[in-house]
Amino acid sequence: MRLPRHLLLALLLAGPPGRAWVPNDCRAPSEAACNFVCDCPDCSDEAQCGYHGVSPAPGAPFACDFERDSCGWRDISTSGYRWLRDRAGATLEPLGPRSDHTLGTDLGWYTAVGTHRGKEASTAALRSPVLHDAAPTCELRLWHHTATGDVAELRLELTHRAETLTLWQSSGPWGPGWQELVVATGRIRGDFWVTFSATRNATHRGTVALDDVVFRGCGLPTPQARCPLGYHHCGNMACVEPHQLCDGEDNCGDGSDEDTPACREPEGLLGVTRERAGAGQAGYGPCRQPDPASPTGRHTATDFETGLGPWNHSEGWARNHSAGPRPPAWPRRDHSRNSAQGSFLVSVAEPSAPAVLSSPEFQASGPHNCSLIFYHYLHGSEGGCLQLFLQIQSPGSPQGPVLLRRRHGELGAAWVRDRVDIQSEHPFRILLTGHTGPGGVVSLDDLILSDHCQPVPEASGSPPGLWAAAPWRQPSSLRPRDFCEPGHLSCGDLCVPPEQLCDFQQQCEGGEDEQDCGTTDFEPLTGGGWEDASVGRLQWGRLLAQESRGPGAGARRTAAGHFLALQRAWGQLAAEARVLTPPLGPSGPRCELHMAYYFQSHPQGFLALVVVEDSNRELVWQAPGSSQGWRMDRVLLGARRRPFRVRRAAWGGGGHRASADSTAPSLVLLTKLEFVGLVDLDGPGRQGAGVDDVTLKDCSPVTAIEKDSEVSCNFERDTCGWYTGHLTDAHWRRIQSHGPGYDHTTGRAQPGVPAAGYFLFLDPTDPPARGPGAHLLTQPQVPTAPQECLSFWYHLHGPQIGTLRLVLRREGEADTLLWSRTGTHGNHWHEAWATLHHQPGSGTKYQLLFEGSRDGYHGTMGLDDVALRPGPCWAPRRCSFEDSACGFSSGGQGLWTRQPNATGHAAWGPRADHTTGTAQGHYMVVDTSPQALPPGHVASLTSEEHQPLARPACLTFWYHLSLRNPGALQVHVGEAERQQGLSISAHGGSAWRLGSVDVQAERAWRVVFEAVAAGVEHSYIALDDLLLQDGPCPRPASCDFEAGLCGWSHLAWPGLGGYSWDWSSGAAPSRYPQPLVDHTLGTETGHFVLFETHMLGPGGQAAWLHSQPLPATEASCLRFWYHMGFPEHFYKGQLRVLLNSARGQLAVWSMGGRLRHQWLLGQVEVASAEEFQIVFEATLSGQPAMGPIALDDVEYLDGRHCQLPAPGRGDTVVATSVPAAVGGALVVLVLLVLLGLAGRRWLQKGGCPSRGETAAVAPGFDNIVFNADGVTLPASLTDSQ
Repeated sequence: MRLPRHLLLALLLAGPPGRAWVPNDCRAPSEAACNFVCDCPDCSDEAQCGYHGVSPAPGAPFACDFERDSCGWRDISTSGYRWLRDRAGATLEPLGPRSDHTLGTDLGWYTAVGTHRGKEASTAALRSPVLHDAAPTCELRLWHHTATGDVAELRLELTHRAETLTLWQSSGPWGPGWQELVVATGRIRGDFWVTFSATRNATHRGTVALDDVVFRGCGLPTPQARCPLGYHHCGNMACVEPHQLCDGEDNCGDGSDEDTPACREPEGLLGVTRERAGAGQAGYGPCRQPDPASPTGRHTATDFETGLGPWNHSEGWARNHSAGPRPPAWPRRDHSRNSAQGSFLVSVAEPSAPAVLSSPEFQASGPHNCSLIFYHYLHGSEGGCLQLFLQIQSPGSPQGPVLLRRRHGELGAAWVRDRVDIQSEHPFRILLTGHTGPGGVVSLDDLILSDHCQPVPEASGSPPGLWAAAPWRQPSSLRPRDFCEPGHLSCGDLCVPPEQLCDFQQQCEGGEDEQDCGTTDFEPLTGGGWEDASVGRLQWGRLLAQESRGPGAGARRTAAGHFLALQRAWGQLAAEARVLTPPLGPSGPRCELHMAYYFQSHPQGFLALVVVEDSNRELVWQAPGSSQGWRMDRVLLGARRRPFRVRRAAWGGGGHRASADSTAPSLVLLTKLEFVGLVDLDGPGRQGAGVDDVTLKDCSPVTAIEKDSEVSCNFERDTCGWYTGHLTDAHWRRIQSHGPGYDHTTGRAQPGVPAAGYFLFLDPTDPPARGPGAHLLTQPQVPTAPQECLSFWYHLHGPQIGTLRLVLRREGEADTLLWSRTGTHGNHWHEAWATLHHQPGSGTKYQLLFEGSRDGYHGTMGLDDVALRPGPCWAPRRCSFEDSACGFSSGGQGLWTRQPNATGHAAWGPRADHTTGTAQGHYMVVDTSPQALPPGHVASLTSEEHQPLARPACLTFWYHLSLRNPGALQVHVGEAERQQGLSISAHGGSAWRLGSVDVQAERAWRVVFEAVAAGVEHSYIALDDLLLQDGPCPRPASCDFEAGLCGWSHLAWPGLGGYSWDWSSGAAPSRYPQPLVDHTLGTETGHFVLFETHMLGPGGQAAWLHSQPLPATEASCLRFWYHMGFPEHFYKGQLRVLLNSARGQLAVWSMGGRLRHQWLLGQVEVASAEEFQIVFEATLSGQPAMGPIALDDVEYLDGRHCQLPAPGRGDTVVATSVPAAVGGALVVLVLLVLLGLAGRRWLQKGGCPSRGETAAVAPGFDNIVFNADGVTLPASLTDSQ
């Protein structure tokens, strides 16, 4: 069964064989509460335990996603720096997460600490409820979001009795977005709790969020009347598997599995008395269960608490513990006692030499195996290695050590169990060797020998031949020569550095640097460099096809061949098996992995391929379902980076994703491939999984083909020279007739005929993506001219879509932002272009990059018809100055400057731009102070040439004049000779104002803005958001929306959730409901603005559409047509008209969604003694309901009273005229009281009309809300001002 993508890598652990016996009244004792076991049928005993008290399926974890409540987690901070349950859509925190981790949107909940600006250091602590009894397999997983450099330290602690263990500690840096942390708690007896804390100081303000806290594998087995065949019945009536007996862990919960006669060692046998036992395997073969017929004896355990015991031949190992200051990768506790005071062995040998630990000489008793269980810890470095050798003491024929087990690389900060079984006719010794990598740690604890390991009396002194054989056998090609540095590959006269190994570019003549780099048929013992990294009951290993449970032959149909197969293992942690390549890359955009695989699993399980890039994991392939035999498949890996960089190792954390600390940097290679598999080998049928004939093809980043130079592309055939980046899990896709509904190349399909065109499409929710964005790139290109013009068509649609950027990239230089658009631009294709500037004669190659940033969660992006030609582009029709000056050049005696005001200390200019409404936004500004521009002098700002116009057009722009008189702003538009179009000399204020000029030009033309200084200190003139649209300029605040928004702004206000009104037509395909026709034309091709309210969710958020600033008026009429399409009985949407001025907000009109599928007329008479803006607000009056609110034909009649017009054909008139002057507030309130009394009497007489009756629309104040000055408005409105 194919698992859903978002659940695939939710790692499954096996649950107990049965459920607890539950009494009918379910009065669970206190110790049964919060013990990770549902003792009550409804799991009420596990409510508010740091996780939801919902009975999970067998094997499923207990989790808290904070969507409903805090699950019992509580803040115990002692300062104003505190944890609170929050969501992105309801916070103004600029550095916090833009979405939660559970849902991946701004409507999901998490718990967070926000920015705290105090100077004193403070810590915010979040504590779980008191929990009871964690099993040895218990692990805690959570996701945290931390702004890099914003927190001094994060810490996860576990308190048990009088000891507080630091499970994980980090001072960063942290990666972008949500990061996963996995820690193993170990066996905890009795009560304990977990605390997550964040520390801030004067330089770290401390923005941190937590989400999706999961306790997995923490419940102990429950009592059972009888156990499955072969299981051990514990003293407390629980059942455990036979391999869990005498393994050094309390799996029963009462210790009885470690207190059987077989576990008890006679005192003084080998100098150590402990209770240990186990079972295991050697090499990669299948594990063997203990022989039930073998006689039981005594197990010998060494926990290193008092010494080395029988393992007294040691070199390079040292006994140590976790208490006190330690390196970051050091074990935080031992395995025996699960305490920082417990002892263990740690390798202190140099990285170039192994640490060696030797056992006494043993003899296997009779036909039985001598078994060794051991716990190992490899963390902090990819170069760490632990090997177990068998040195046979054959008389007369000395032999070198035989490798039985090898663990290599990063296994996480957890103690991992393993076991080997040894059969030998001759005496033997067991050698354990450890190699530490840079910044890493290799440790051992709890070595447990079975009863069949019979010691052989030995002579005094060192064992003969122990040091003669080198346990660490490197291939000859990897042995460093005198002239090669450690870690470098020697081939011939070359020393190949590590970053050039497996980079798909051959350096050595014989190709040694590209061997064991993932491509393999698994016949060589090296297995193509694939290294098992499993820590649970499954592992990957080479296997003969004839020995497998699955197909009797390999992928090449031969039983003698090997392949990589899932096999049983002895680990006790995560259930899934992992196998990884060495670090790979960089790779080219056509890099593919070809493979043969088989996968058979019922009812659950998976086989997947993951790309691991540092702490990020991208699922790139999943087996579609069970197969009876071998199948072939290929996976596009694409271009991947592999830079060396310094990453700081983490303290604590099991698994593979706990990383980041402030000390002990280590070199880390980013990109690896990983097969992840999970099947039930004990289930019915021949369940299993295998991989064979793995080939990496076309992965060289320097190999070029003719198609790589095809930048111009309409995407009808393929993607030409464009390819998708793979730095995140969000990707551009080439699709047909989806999203925007039709591509730009072929246009809209005819009725009944599906659209045939192709385009590139980005939807951050399909499939669900958590990465920050998606990249679309070209291969490096050679310039064809000093200037080139790139034109393209883009589509940005949705109430909360993100940002689309175009970037120019050159090797060794910072990226150059050429163009960007943020938020919805309507359900239509738009043309844009950007000029590429190259150094003449340099020949430096460049790349083009389209980046769709995922800072919105409702909407889609599209690209089509990309074209590149020599020469400059025409001046753009739209310019926000966010990415560049749009080709404008400054002349005259003063200089126009493009700037933001992010620091708040700009010498002149507005505090925020018009495009984004933030201090980070850019605009053009000129200083008109006398010292910068003398009185009467002119500073000009001239555009590039605009293309000739086929019809009249309107040029709009937003300007900002300082409070002190800056002079005049003159606008000239013309062809060969300039013609003055507009002169503005009014005093300024705090608001941006809209200016417009009608343009007619049959030839190329320019626009010139001139600032004429008045000679006043501290004065300026600023410009932003230029737009050229077809058609004449409309009256202020009036629009039929056929050509655009006419100066109405749909800027997403962060305090309201960041949602935008959209611009669309009935003919434009959309995933959101919308009117079938507009009001202006009454056809599907007519346009309107709309907002889909179900995006808001509960919580009082809103979306605003606001006009340009309007002058004070004694009486003016606002007339508009609106459309509400809410389902019957779900009248949740609400449309309001607000007046915004310096005095505050005034609600003057309101309508709920009561009528459907028709355009209704609304009008309201407004008055204001000062400059104001009109705001249309779409909001909710209750729970969300699917349905749009649309507007069309907005008219602002300055100085005219409203009159009730005669209804046109198909129109419905709703009499809603009301004066909005503040002086009439008292009269209106009296009328509302009278209407309320009349309505109460009407309800008493019969209430609403029955079905089939028509309710008349009465004139007057019905459907109107009037708020006078002083009325308290919702926080979602007042906070945004």
